[in-house]
Amino acid sequence: MDNKPNVVVRVGGEAGEGTITLGELFTRIAARAGLEVYTYRTYPSSIKGGQVLYQTRLGVERVLSEGDDADLLVAMNALAWTESRGDLKEGGMLLYDPAGLPAPQIERERALPLPATELARQLDWLRGKNMVMVGALTWLFELGLERAEAVVQQRMAHYADLLPSNLAALGAGYHYAREHYPERLPCRLQPPEHPEERLILSGADALALGALAAGCRFYAGYPITPATPVMEAMAKYLPAFDGTFIQAEDEIAAINMVVGASFAGRPAMTATSGPGLSLMIETLGMASMAEVPIVLVDVQRGGPSTGLPTKTSQGDLFLALYGGHGDAPRFVLAPDSVKDSYYEMINAFSLAEHYQMPVIVLSDQAMAARVETIPYPDREGFAWCEHLSRIIPDETALSGDYRRYRRTEDGISPMALPGMPGGMYSAESLEHDEYGHPTQAPHVHAAMMAKRARKVETARRRLVNWKAAARRWGTHGAPFGVMGWGSTRGAVREAMQIIGREKIPLEALYPHTLLPMPDKAIADYLHGKKSILIPELNASSQFARMIEHRYYKQLEEEGIHIYMLPKEEGRPFKVREIVQAILDMVDRECWGIRGGWR
Repeated sequence: MDNKPNVVVRVGGEAGEGTITLGELFTRIAARAGLEVYTYRTYPSSIKGGQVLYQTRLGVERVLSEGDDADLLVAMNALAWTESRGDLKEGGMLLYDPAGLPAPQIERERALPLPATELARQLDWLRGKNMVMVGALTWLFELGLERAEAVVQQRMAHYADLLPSNLAALGAGYHYAREHYPERLPCRLQPPEHPEERLILSGADALALGALAAGCRFYAGYPITPATPVMEAMAKYLPAFDGTFIQAEDEIAAINMVVGASFAGRPAMTATSGPGLSLMIETLGMASMAEVPIVLVDVQRGGPSTGLPTKTSQGDLFLALYGGHGDAPRFVLAPDSVKDSYYEMINAFSLAEHYQMPVIVLSDQAMAARVETIPYPDREGFAWCEHLSRIIPDETALSGDYRRYRRTEDGISPMALPGMPGGMYSAESLEHDEYGHPTQAPHVHAAMMAKRARKVETARRRLVNWKAAARRWGTHGAPFGVMGWGSTRGAVREAMQIIGREKIPLEALYPHTLLPMPDKAIADYLHGKKSILIPELNASSQFARMIEHRYYKQLEEEGIHIYMLPKEEGRPFKVREIVQAILDMVDRECWGIRGGWR
């Protein structure tokens, strides 16, 4: 048996026929068997029709990305074969349904026909053809029928009337594959005998659970792809925490409800995508002006306008950083994995509550929909995060002269809750004085703008002590670097492992806090660099432009070259794209690759 360190399985089929369910169930069965998993999915914006792709990468040890090419392609129709055959590895295998793909052009020994449609029809359960394929994969990868049945029962607990038919289809696929393909697959993995207990989480679930762990007890939102799974998770979990969930009539209503709940003392959040964030911008400014803490998750998708509703992107960075009229301070965070999404939500609420400001958390379609195996959260996991809370005025501050917006050295002034004796004030979207009274006096406006801005600078100074404000790895002080943010980190980490075999000194930096930027960490990282590659999933290299603008003086003085690698196709980077870009950068800087340093 070929004990490969990891295996990539790609599933293709038509939307509305259970292709995503096929991929997700197989992934969870593999994870339950003790394998590490990492997934990616892409689907059309139509409910039925159009092509779906689900890719899962399995490993005995942790895997860092969804992988480039497939060891096994599962084709439910002819289009799946046509679109993905170029991404099938040399020697890779095809598992296909002859009803959807009658005669694939591939060597016979590499093709495994499985009559999923016919077997489902014999069971009088045509919708179960995807479950037949799950059963076959369970046999081929030695994952165990009982384990697969347990996963199906758990995932379909709310559809008890359909469970017997699905279990029958699962068994039919398993037994057919066992009879016709007794040798199973050469690329299968041997699950560990005693697997370490892991969570199997999507990015959306991690965002929701992190919010709940941080104390969030109010959520208002409006459905929008691809942020809806965050809303669905909060609707599922909030009642158990005595929380409140509201599906608002639109995004504007949602964020205004969040502001109201937070004003009343309840940690509150919403989630949306690019078009929804555009609608929320004015109220985001109001929360900044009135100094009301809120958390807003932006699960980015391709734009502009309606754009690519179901595809991934990092195109909202400028909108998150600078969107709004006037100067409206906020924090912007960027988790880079499913695990990190959990911890950064705890950080987001800590920052929002303490500094009384909006916090935007940037996720994206690929990361929110991704399923990963991750360790159970523990205290060590978020030891880096300062546990900050809302500052409430004491009796002295409320004894007759309560100034809600008192100008302080750090910009933070105690926030009374409704009903506190002596704590009544007006929270205005208009400019106001220290008491909250509306004013247009120029000197008051200037002073209050400076007060709100000081909160960002106060936080920036504290970033020196936040270990996770920027993640740094590789050869310390190497002349070549990679910088980025968000969901591209997995592909970059894997690319750097490959580059390491070429003996090229390389170091990476991924800030998790994009506003305020961790200036000291970035300046230390830039020092001594010759050139830096910045890959990102947008067309205009927004993060690279931000680095060029903010650190132009150091870049010029030290002669550091920035190489931009934009990609706006609706799909994540392939590892080989980043590897090639790094090698091209090194070549341009007159360094040898095969022969070492020139």
